Amino acid sequence: MNILVIEDDPSVRTLVKAVLEHNGNDVSTADNATDGESTAINDDYDMIILDLGLPDGDGYEVCKNIRGKNVTTPVLILSGEQETDVKVKCLKVGADDYLTKPFNTEELIARMDAIKRRSEASGDQQLVCGELKVDMLKREVTVNGEKTQLTNNEFNLLVYFMKNRNRVISQEELAEKVWDIHFDTQTNYINVYISYLRKKIREHTDVDYVETIRKKGFLFRCD
Repeated sequence: MNILVIEDDPSVRTLVKAVLEHNGNDVSTADNATDGESTAINDDYDMIILDLGLPDGDGYEVCKNIRGKNVTTPVLILSGEQETDVKVKCLKVGADDYLTKPFNTEELIARMDAIKRRSEASGDQQLVCGELKVDMLKREVTVNGEKTQLTNNEFNLLVYFMKNRNRVISQEELAEKVWDIHFDTQTNYINVYISYLRKKIREHTDVDYVETIRKKGFLFRCD
C-alpha cells in the first residue's frame, strides 16, 4: 500500500515508517497539519495514519478538511488520549479507526488490515436495493440515478446494511463489524452515522430504507 504518515514526533514517525516499510508498504511522511492536509488532498494514498496533536493544528481538523474535499482514503488516528469522547469525535469527523499511544506495532498492522478489509470489500460486484446502487470497486453510491457522496464510515455502514438486508442488526454488531470496536452504551456515534446516512439517502428519495427497531437495533428493508 501507499501510505501517508502525518506525525510530528520524530521517534514515532521513524518507527511507524520503518514498520510499514518492513511490511512492504511505500511510505510518505509529513510533520505538521498544513503539509499533511495538502499532501492528503493532492496525492493518492491507500491509507493515512494521522496524529491528533500537531504543531500547527490538530488531527480533527485535518481529517474533517480532507473529508470536506471528498478524500475517501481510510484514516487511522494515533493519539495519547484514551477518553471515549475523543475516540467518538474522531469517528464523527470521518476517521475509520483509532489507536492509542503507546501502541504495539503488531496492533498497528492488525488495525490497518482490518480497515483495508472493510474498505476494499470484495471484487467489482454491485449491490442493489430498490433505488440504491453501490459500486464496490469504484466505491460509488447512487440513489435514483444520482451520485451520493458518502464518507468511508457511511459507505461501510451502508454496505453492511445492504449485505445484511431484511434482518435486525444490533448496535453491538454494527460496532464490531463496521468499526471493529467494542460498543460503548454511553455513546451515540452509531445513531449519529445512521442519521447522516438516512439524511443523504432521503435527499434523493422518499423511501426510508433504515428502520429503527426499539431496544433491538436496526432493520434495512429491501423488498
